[in-house]
Amino acid sequence: MKNKVSYPWVVVGLLWFVALLNYMDRQMLSTMRISMMKDIVELESAANFGRLMAIFLWIYGLMSPASGIIADRISRKWLIVCSLGVWSAVTLLIGFATNYNQLYILRGIMGVSEALYLPSALSLIADYHQQKTRSLAVGIHMTGLYLGQAIGGFGATLALAYSWNQTFHWFGIIGVSYSIVLAFLLKDKARTADNVKSGMSSMNKTSVLKVLAMLFSNTFFWVILLYFCIPSLPGWATKNWLPTLFSQSLSIDMSVAGPMATITIALSSFIGVIFGGILSDRWIISNLKGRIFTGAIGLSLIIPSLAIIGFGQSLVMVISGAVLFGIGFGMFDANNMPILCQFVPSQNRATAYGIMNMAGVFAGAVITTFLGKSTDAGNLGRDFALMTVVVLIVLIIQLSFLKPKTDDMKEILK
Repeated sequence: MKNKVSYPWVVVGLLWFVALLNYMDRQMLSTMRISMMKDIVELESAANFGRLMAIFLWIYGLMSPASGIIADRISRKWLIVCSLGVWSAVTLLIGFATNYNQLYILRGIMGVSEALYLPSALSLIADYHQQKTRSLAVGIHMTGLYLGQAIGGFGATLALAYSWNQTFHWFGIIGVSYSIVLAFLLKDKARTADNVKSGMSSMNKTSVLKVLAMLFSNTFFWVILLYFCIPSLPGWATKNWLPTLFSQSLSIDMSVAGPMATITIALSSFIGVIFGGILSDRWIISNLKGRIFTGAIGLSLIIPSLAIIGFGQSLVMVISGAVLFGIGFGMFDANNMPILCQFVPSQNRATAYGIMNMAGVFAGAVITTFLGKSTDAGNLGRDFALMTVVVLIVLIIQLSFLKPKTDDMKEILK
Protein backbone atom coordinates (compact mmCIF):
# COMPACT_ATOMS: atom_id res chain seq x y z
CA MET A 1 0.00 0.00 0.00
CA LYS A 2 2.94 2.32 0.72
CA ASN A 3 3.88 2.42 -2.99
CA LYS A 4 0.39 3.15 -4.34
CA VAL A 5 -0.21 6.53 -5.93
CA SER A 6 -3.04 7.20 -3.46
CA TYR A 7 -1.03 6.38 -0.34
CA PRO A 8 0.23 9.96 0.22
CA TRP A 9 -3.41 10.93 0.70
CA VAL A 10 -4.00 7.89 2.91
CA VAL A 11 -1.22 9.23 5.14
CA VAL A 12 -2.98 12.59 5.34
CA GLY A 13 -6.22 10.81 6.27
CA LEU A 14 -4.59 8.67 8.96
CA LEU A 15 -2.80 11.64 10.49
CA TRP A 16 -5.91 13.81 10.20
CA PHE A 17 -7.61 11.79 12.94
CA VAL A 18 -4.46 11.92 15.10
CA ALA A 19 -4.45 15.71 14.68
CA LEU A 20 -8.10 15.80 15.73
CA LEU A 21 -7.33 13.85 18.92
CA ASN A 22 -4.25 16.02 19.55
CA TYR A 23 -6.20 19.25 19.79
CA MET A 24 -9.38 17.75 21.21
CA ASP A 25 -7.61 16.25 24.22
CA ARG A 26 -5.72 19.44 25.04
CA GLN A 27 -8.66 21.77 24.30
CA MET A 28 -11.34 20.10 26.43
CA LEU A 29 -9.92 21.53 29.62
CA SER A 30 -10.33 25.13 28.42
CA THR A 31 -14.15 24.93 28.68
CA MET A 32 -14.47 22.60 31.70
CA ARG A 33 -13.22 24.87 34.45
CA ILE A 34 -16.71 25.53 35.87
CA SER A 35 -17.60 21.83 36.01
CA MET A 36 -14.26 20.82 37.50
CA MET A 37 -14.04 23.52 40.18
CA LYS A 38 -16.83 21.78 42.09
CA ASP A 39 -14.37 18.97 42.79
CA ILE A 40 -11.08 20.90 42.53
CA VAL A 41 -11.57 24.22 44.31
CA GLU A 42 -8.23 25.73 43.21
CA LEU A 43 -9.75 26.17 39.73
CA GLU A 44 -12.02 28.91 41.09
CA SER A 45 -9.09 31.26 40.44
CA ALA A 46 -8.70 32.23 36.78
CA ALA A 47 -5.00 32.79 37.46
CA ASN A 48 -4.64 29.20 38.69
CA PHE A 49 -6.49 27.99 35.63
CA GLY A 50 -4.19 30.05 33.43
CA ARG A 51 -1.17 28.44 35.07
CA LEU A 52 -2.66 25.00 34.48
CA MET A 53 -3.08 25.78 30.79
CA ALA A 54 0.36 27.40 30.61
CA ILE A 55 2.33 24.47 32.11
CA PHE A 56 1.28 22.38 29.14
CA LEU A 57 2.57 25.07 26.80
CA TRP A 58 5.89 25.59 28.56
CA ILE A 59 6.72 21.87 28.58
CA TYR A 60 5.33 21.38 25.08
CA GLY A 61 7.56 24.22 23.92
CA LEU A 62 10.68 22.93 25.67
CA MET A 63 10.17 19.49 24.17
CA SER A 64 9.47 20.68 20.62
CA PRO A 65 13.10 21.11 19.44
CA ALA A 66 14.03 17.73 20.94
CA SER A 67 11.03 16.11 19.25
CA GLY A 68 12.09 17.56 15.90
CA ILE A 69 15.67 16.36 16.35
CA ILE A 70 14.41 12.89 17.28
CA ALA A 71 12.03 12.82 14.30
CA ASP A 72 14.90 13.57 11.92
CA ARG A 73 16.78 10.52 13.23
CA ILE A 74 14.31 7.72 13.96
CA SER A 75 11.09 6.35 12.50
CA ARG A 76 8.49 9.10 12.38
CA LYS A 77 5.79 6.43 12.30
CA TRP A 78 6.66 5.01 15.72
CA LEU A 79 7.20 8.44 17.19
CA ILE A 80 3.66 9.39 16.14
CA VAL A 81 2.14 6.13 17.38
CA CYS A 82 3.85 6.33 20.78
CA SER A 83 3.02 10.00 21.17
CA LEU A 84 -0.68 9.37 20.53
CA GLY A 85 -0.75 6.40 22.91
CA VAL A 86 0.86 8.30 25.78
CA TRP A 87 -1.17 11.51 25.58
CA SER A 88 -4.39 9.48 25.26
CA ALA A 89 -3.47 7.51 28.38
CA VAL A 90 -2.86 10.83 30.16
CA THR A 91 -6.29 12.07 29.03
CA LEU A 92 -7.79 8.94 30.56
CA LEU A 93 -5.93 9.54 33.84
CA ILE A 94 -7.04 13.19 34.07
CA GLY A 95 -10.53 11.82 34.60
CA PHE A 96 -9.28 10.23 37.83
CA ALA A 97 -7.59 13.42 39.16
CA THR A 98 -8.79 14.59 42.59
CA ASN A 99 -6.66 17.69 43.20
CA TYR A 100 -4.91 20.56 41.43
CA ASN A 101 -1.40 19.11 41.79
CA GLN A 102 -2.42 15.91 39.99
CA LEU A 103 -3.91 17.93 37.14
CA TYR A 104 -0.77 20.04 36.96
CA ILE A 105 1.51 17.00 36.68
CA LEU A 106 -0.69 15.27 34.11
CA ARG A 107 -0.89 18.40 31.96
CA GLY A 108 2.90 18.52 32.03
CA ILE A 109 3.17 14.91 30.87
CA MET A 110 0.66 15.66 28.13
CA GLY A 111 2.90 18.51 27.00
CA VAL A 112 5.82 16.11 26.58
CA SER A 113 3.87 13.48 24.64
CA GLU A 114 1.95 15.87 22.37
CA ALA A 115 5.13 17.76 21.46
CA LEU A 116 6.43 14.64 19.72
CA TYR A 117 3.60 14.64 17.19
CA LEU A 118 3.47 17.75 14.99
CA PRO A 119 7.09 18.03 13.73
CA SER A 120 7.02 14.33 12.78
CA ALA A 121 3.61 14.52 11.12
CA LEU A 122 4.24 17.66 9.06
CA SER A 123 7.68 16.44 8.00
CA LEU A 124 6.16 13.14 6.87
CA ILE A 125 3.36 14.85 4.93
CA ALA A 126 5.83 17.25 3.28
CA ASP A 127 7.92 14.27 2.11
CA TYR A 128 4.92 12.40 0.72
CA HIS A 129 3.57 15.47 -1.10
CA GLN A 130 5.58 17.52 -3.57
CA GLN A 131 5.08 21.08 -4.80
CA LYS A 132 1.71 20.69 -6.52
CA THR A 133 -0.11 19.27 -3.47
CA ARG A 134 2.03 20.21 -0.47
CA SER A 135 0.08 23.20 0.88
CA LEU A 136 -3.27 21.51 0.29
CA ALA A 137 -2.11 18.32 2.04
CA VAL A 138 -0.80 20.30 5.02
CA GLY A 139 -4.02 22.34 5.03
CA ILE A 140 -6.25 19.27 5.07
CA HIS A 141 -4.23 17.86 7.96
CA MET A 142 -4.67 21.14 9.82
CA THR A 143 -8.46 20.83 9.53
CA GLY A 144 -8.13 17.86 11.88
CA LEU A 145 -6.58 20.19 14.46
CA TYR A 146 -9.43 22.66 14.01
CA LEU A 147 -12.16 20.05 14.27
CA GLY A 148 -10.46 18.65 17.36
CA GLN A 149 -10.46 22.13 18.83
CA ALA A 150 -14.18 22.46 18.02
CA ILE A 151 -15.07 19.11 19.59
CA GLY A 152 -12.97 20.04 22.60
CA GLY A 153 -15.18 23.10 22.93
CA PHE A 154 -18.05 20.77 23.81
CA GLY A 155 -16.19 19.71 26.95
CA ALA A 156 -18.40 21.80 29.20
CA THR A 157 -21.53 20.55 27.42
CA LEU A 158 -20.52 16.89 27.80
CA ALA A 159 -19.49 17.47 31.41
CA LEU A 160 -22.93 18.94 32.08
CA ALA A 161 -24.69 15.98 30.43
CA TYR A 162 -22.50 13.30 32.02
CA SER A 163 -19.50 14.33 34.12
CA TRP A 164 -16.08 15.83 33.47
CA ASN A 165 -14.50 12.58 34.65
CA GLN A 166 -16.35 10.40 32.14
CA THR A 167 -15.61 12.84 29.32
CA PHE A 168 -11.85 12.49 29.84
CA HIS A 169 -12.15 8.72 30.30
CA TRP A 170 -13.89 8.05 27.00
CA PHE A 171 -11.74 10.30 24.83
CA GLY A 172 -8.65 8.74 26.37
CA ILE A 173 -9.88 5.24 25.50
CA ILE A 174 -10.59 6.30 21.90
CA GLY A 175 -7.04 7.64 21.48
CA VAL A 176 -5.33 4.58 22.93
CA SER A 177 -7.39 2.34 20.64
CA TYR A 178 -6.55 4.37 17.54
CA SER A 179 -2.83 4.26 18.31
CA ILE A 180 -3.02 0.48 17.90
CA VAL A 181 -4.79 0.85 14.55
CA LEU A 182 -2.21 3.41 13.40
CA ALA A 183 0.67 1.06 14.20
CA PHE A 184 -0.56 -1.29 11.46
CA LEU A 185 -1.57 1.24 8.79
CA LEU A 186 0.95 4.10 8.88
CA LYS A 187 4.23 3.77 6.95
CA ASP A 188 7.26 6.05 7.12
CA LYS A 189 8.90 7.45 3.99
CA ALA A 190 12.63 7.43 3.23
CA ARG A 191 14.05 10.94 3.13
CA THR A 192 17.10 10.25 0.93
CA ALA A 193 18.28 7.60 -1.49
CA ASP A 194 20.52 6.21 1.28
CA ASN A 195 17.45 5.53 3.40
CA VAL A 196 16.03 3.15 0.85
CA LYS A 197 19.13 0.97 1.07
CA SER A 198 19.89 1.18 4.75
CA GLY A 199 16.59 2.09 6.36
CA MET A 200 18.50 4.73 8.33
CA SER A 201 18.22 8.51 8.14
CA SER A 202 21.26 10.27 6.74
CA MET A 203 20.80 12.68 9.61
CA ASN A 204 22.26 10.04 11.93
CA LYS A 205 25.63 10.92 10.38
CA THR A 206 25.27 14.61 11.20
CA SER A 207 25.72 15.89 14.75
CA VAL A 208 22.92 17.80 16.44
CA LEU A 209 25.16 20.81 16.96
CA LYS A 210 26.08 20.90 13.27
CA VAL A 211 22.42 20.78 12.25
CA LEU A 212 21.54 23.56 14.68
CA ALA A 213 24.50 25.61 13.47
CA MET A 214 23.33 25.23 9.86
CA LEU A 215 19.80 26.30 10.78
CA PHE A 216 20.77 29.30 12.88
CA SER A 217 23.27 30.51 10.28
CA ASN A 218 20.38 30.65 7.82
CA THR A 219 19.08 34.25 7.96
CA PHE A 220 15.79 33.25 6.37
CA PHE A 221 15.16 30.72 9.14
CA TRP A 222 15.30 33.53 11.70
CA VAL A 223 12.68 35.46 9.73
CA ILE A 224 10.46 32.35 9.46
CA LEU A 225 10.89 31.78 13.18
CA LEU A 226 9.63 35.28 13.97
CA TYR A 227 6.88 34.97 11.36
CA PHE A 228 5.67 31.76 13.01
CA CYS A 229 6.09 32.93 16.61
CA ILE A 230 4.21 36.23 16.69
CA PRO A 231 0.87 35.03 15.20
CA SER A 232 0.99 32.28 17.83
CA LEU A 233 0.09 34.93 20.41
CA PRO A 234 -3.48 35.41 19.09
CA GLY A 235 -3.55 31.78 17.94
CA TRP A 236 -3.15 30.41 21.47
CA ALA A 237 -5.21 33.25 22.94
CA THR A 238 -8.23 32.15 20.91
CA LYS A 239 -7.67 28.48 21.77
CA ASN A 240 -7.50 29.05 25.51
CA TRP A 241 -9.48 32.22 26.22
CA LEU A 242 -11.97 32.86 23.41
CA PRO A 243 -14.72 30.78 25.09
CA THR A 244 -14.29 32.93 28.22
CA LEU A 245 -14.36 36.13 26.18
CA PHE A 246 -17.52 35.00 24.37
CA SER A 247 -19.13 34.19 27.69
CA GLN A 248 -18.26 37.61 29.13
CA SER A 249 -19.03 39.71 26.03
CA LEU A 250 -22.36 38.05 25.33
CA SER A 251 -23.33 37.25 28.95
CA ILE A 252 -23.96 33.59 28.18
CA ASP A 253 -23.14 30.35 29.99
CA MET A 254 -19.83 28.64 29.23
CA SER A 255 -21.66 25.48 28.08
CA VAL A 256 -22.98 27.62 25.19
CA ALA A 257 -20.01 29.96 24.76
CA GLY A 258 -17.47 27.11 24.52
CA PRO A 259 -19.00 25.34 21.51
CA MET A 260 -19.95 28.66 19.88
CA ALA A 261 -16.38 29.99 20.04
CA THR A 262 -14.56 26.83 19.08
CA ILE A 263 -16.95 25.78 16.29
CA THR A 264 -16.88 29.27 14.75
CA ILE A 265 -13.07 29.30 14.72
CA ALA A 266 -12.87 25.69 13.51
CA LEU A 267 -15.30 26.08 10.59
CA SER A 268 -13.81 29.35 9.39
CA SER A 269 -10.27 27.96 9.76
CA PHE A 270 -11.34 24.97 7.69
CA ILE A 271 -12.30 27.37 4.91
CA GLY A 272 -9.02 29.23 5.35
CA VAL A 273 -6.70 26.22 5.16
CA ILE A 274 -8.42 24.71 2.14
CA PHE A 275 -8.59 28.01 0.27
CA GLY A 276 -5.07 28.95 1.38
CA GLY A 277 -3.72 25.54 0.37
CA ILE A 278 -5.26 25.60 -3.11
CA LEU A 279 -4.30 29.24 -3.71
CA SER A 280 -0.71 28.66 -2.58
CA ASP A 281 -0.22 25.50 -4.68
CA ARG A 282 -1.42 27.36 -7.79
CA TRP A 283 0.34 30.65 -7.07
CA ILE A 284 3.72 28.96 -6.53
CA ILE A 285 3.67 27.74 -10.16
CA SER A 286 3.95 31.30 -11.46
CA ASN A 287 5.63 33.04 -8.51
CA LEU A 288 8.08 31.59 -5.96
CA LYS A 289 6.68 33.99 -3.36
CA GLY A 290 3.16 32.62 -3.87
CA ARG A 291 3.17 30.74 -0.56
CA ILE A 292 4.56 33.80 1.26
CA PHE A 293 1.92 36.06 -0.28
CA THR A 294 -0.84 33.60 0.67
CA GLY A 295 0.35 33.55 4.30
CA ALA A 296 0.52 37.36 4.25
CA ILE A 297 -3.11 37.60 3.13
CA GLY A 298 -4.00 35.44 6.11
CA LEU A 299 -2.16 37.71 8.54
CA SER A 300 -3.86 40.73 6.95
CA LEU A 301 -7.23 39.25 7.88
CA ILE A 302 -6.16 38.48 11.45
CA ILE A 303 -5.29 42.12 12.21
CA PRO A 304 -8.82 43.65 12.08
CA SER A 305 -10.41 40.46 13.46
CA LEU A 306 -8.66 40.85 16.82
CA ALA A 307 -10.03 44.35 17.29
CA ILE A 308 -13.54 43.19 16.38
CA ILE A 309 -13.36 40.23 18.77
CA GLY A 310 -11.88 42.30 21.59
CA PHE A 311 -14.32 45.20 21.49
CA GLY A 312 -17.42 43.45 20.12
CA GLN A 313 -20.44 43.39 22.42
CA SER A 314 -23.03 41.87 20.10
CA LEU A 315 -23.41 38.37 18.71
CA VAL A 316 -22.96 39.56 15.13
CA MET A 317 -19.72 41.42 15.92
CA VAL A 318 -17.95 38.71 17.89
CA ILE A 319 -18.99 35.96 15.47
CA SER A 320 -17.89 38.09 12.50
CA GLY A 321 -14.54 38.73 14.15
CA ALA A 322 -14.07 35.04 14.92
CA VAL A 323 -14.91 34.04 11.33
CA LEU A 324 -12.45 36.58 9.93
CA PHE A 325 -9.78 35.38 12.36
CA GLY A 326 -10.36 31.72 11.49
CA ILE A 327 -10.10 32.26 7.74
CA GLY A 328 -6.94 34.33 8.14
CA PHE A 329 -5.28 31.96 10.57
CA GLY A 330 -6.15 28.99 8.36
CA MET A 331 -4.45 30.58 5.36
CA PHE A 332 -1.40 31.32 7.51
CA ASP A 333 -1.38 27.83 9.05
CA ALA A 334 -1.60 25.93 5.74
CA ASN A 335 1.62 27.51 4.49
CA ASN A 336 4.03 27.37 7.43
CA MET A 337 5.63 24.02 6.58
CA PRO A 338 5.50 24.66 2.79
CA ILE A 339 7.31 28.00 3.31
CA LEU A 340 9.85 26.23 5.53
CA CYS A 341 10.43 23.73 2.69
CA GLN A 342 11.57 26.64 0.50
CA PHE A 343 14.46 27.40 2.85
CA VAL A 344 15.28 24.14 4.70
CA PRO A 345 15.98 20.66 3.19
CA SER A 346 13.96 17.57 4.08
CA GLN A 347 16.46 16.04 6.49
CA ASN A 348 16.40 19.16 8.68
CA ARG A 349 12.69 20.07 8.53
CA ALA A 350 11.42 18.28 11.63
CA THR A 351 14.21 19.85 13.68
CA ALA A 352 13.46 23.29 12.21
CA TYR A 353 9.74 22.92 12.80
CA GLY A 354 10.38 21.74 16.34
CA ILE A 355 12.30 24.96 17.05
CA MET A 356 9.52 26.99 15.45
CA ASN A 357 6.94 25.12 17.51
CA MET A 358 8.90 25.89 20.68
CA ALA A 359 8.96 29.61 19.89
CA GLY A 360 5.27 29.64 19.04
CA VAL A 361 4.26 27.68 22.12
CA PHE A 362 6.37 29.84 24.44
CA ALA A 363 4.57 32.83 23.01
CA GLY A 364 1.34 30.97 23.72
CA ALA A 365 2.36 30.23 27.31
CA VAL A 366 3.14 33.91 27.91
CA ILE A 367 -0.14 35.12 26.45
CA THR A 368 -2.17 32.41 28.20
CA THR A 369 -0.79 33.36 31.62
CA PHE A 370 -1.10 37.08 30.86
CA LEU A 371 -4.73 36.76 29.75
CA GLY A 372 -5.56 34.80 32.90
CA LYS A 373 -4.50 37.84 34.96
CA SER A 374 -6.20 40.10 32.43
CA THR A 375 -9.46 38.19 32.91
CA ASP A 376 -9.31 38.62 36.68
CA ALA A 377 -8.72 42.36 36.12
CA GLY A 378 -11.61 42.68 33.64
CA ASN A 379 -9.41 43.60 30.65
CA LEU A 380 -9.63 40.47 28.48
CA GLY A 381 -11.31 42.14 25.48
CA ARG A 382 -8.96 45.13 25.44
CA ASP A 383 -5.86 42.95 25.57
CA PHE A 384 -7.16 40.76 22.75
CA ALA A 385 -7.40 43.86 20.56
CA LEU A 386 -3.88 45.04 21.45
CA MET A 387 -2.37 41.98 19.75
CA THR A 388 -3.11 43.61 16.38
CA VAL A 389 0.04 45.72 16.73
CA VAL A 390 2.56 42.85 16.88
CA VAL A 391 0.84 40.96 14.04
CA LEU A 392 1.11 44.03 11.80
CA ILE A 393 4.84 44.32 12.55
CA VAL A 394 5.58 40.69 11.65
CA LEU A 395 3.53 40.99 8.44
CA ILE A 396 5.78 43.84 7.28
CA ILE A 397 8.93 41.87 8.17
CA GLN A 398 7.71 38.75 6.36
CA LEU A 399 6.97 40.57 3.12
CA SER A 400 10.21 42.54 3.27
CA PHE A 401 12.75 39.80 3.98
CA LEU A 402 11.55 36.36 2.78
CA LYS A 403 12.92 35.84 -0.76
CA PRO A 404 12.87 32.17 -1.84
CA LYS A 405 14.95 30.79 -4.72
CA THR A 406 13.13 27.45 -4.97
CA ASP A 407 9.97 25.73 -3.79
CA ASP A 408 11.85 22.72 -2.40
CA MET A 409 15.25 23.43 -0.85
CA LYS A 410 17.85 20.70 -1.45
CA GLU A 411 20.78 22.27 0.42
CA ILE A 412 20.53 24.65 3.33
CA LEU A 413 21.20 28.31 2.59
CA LYS A 414 23.90 30.18 4.46
